[in-house]
Amino acid sequence: MTERIPVDPRLGAVLPAAAVRAVAAADQVRLHPDLPADVAAAFARDLGAVGPDAPLPKTTAAGTVVELVPGPAGAPAGAELLEAVRVMDRLRSPGGCPWDAAQTPGSLLRYLVEETYELYDAVADDDRAAVREELGDVLLQVLFHARIAQEDAADPFGIDEVAGELVAKLVGRHPHVFGDGEVITGAVMTPGEQQVRWEELKAVEKRRESALDGVATAQPAAALVAKYLSRSRRAGVPDDLLAAASDDPLYARIAAGGDADPEGALRAAAAELARRVRGAEAAARAAGEDPSADGSWRRHWPA
Repeated sequence: MTERIPVDPRLGAVLPAAAVRAVAAADQVRLHPDLPADVAAAFARDLGAVGPDAPLPKTTAAGTVVELVPGPAGAPAGAELLEAVRVMDRLRSPGGCPWDAAQTPGSLLRYLVEETYELYDAVADDDRAAVREELGDVLLQVLFHARIAQEDAADPFGIDEVAGELVAKLVGRHPHVFGDGEVITGAVMTPGEQQVRWEELKAVEKRRESALDGVATAQPAAALVAKYLSRSRRAGVPDDLLAAASDDPLYARIAAGGDADPEGALRAAAAELARRVRGAEAAARAAGEDPSADGSWRRHWPA
């Protein structure tokens, strides 16, 4: 009797955890002919597995032969990420795509910004299909930059180092989850307390000298002002000092808004303006008028 064990070729020569004992106890481990050659070779090397044409053992008890067959059964979440890494590597490697091979971190900046805003729009519009697609496009930028970084002779790093640093950061900044259950005044931290604690831990990690260190200055100006104000308030700067820091009217409105999202508010205002302009144009054309004619805008301006 042969027991078939599905393995996911996307993971390489990795056995499902539930199958490890069965494979270890088997008299023979066989390889299905549809397994990719590199995966089959790794299983043959690591497990002593034999090819599909190898003879069965002459005397075997029931269940002592297992066959590794291709299939995604039991694959952990994230298996497709490995395939995405492989595809990116293929595109960037010799014999891959000339355009991908020619890109640099600088040449990719415009795409990073574009894809981020496209994801922003998809989330704001609550378009789930678009969110899924745009998340993939943003992920592509992460994979692309990490793959290029592998080629840096002075300071190479790849996607594993990126992911490893992220894991360490998430674990280190969530001691209430991964540590001893950090507690404040006898209770688990609230979301607001967690955010303050996150900033405190980040400041210690990065040895920052200013409450404003680490803020991305390339972000849109309204969002940058809001971030500076938020950081300053958490550092204890009095509101009256913040309000008097600039006499610009837009700054004053953002400063008075506390934790409001000025970038989102301005985008909403832009969307409302676009709705009214397009509505007036459509109404004018429906009335047989030129939208740019004298008085047309006022006659057809929507409420």
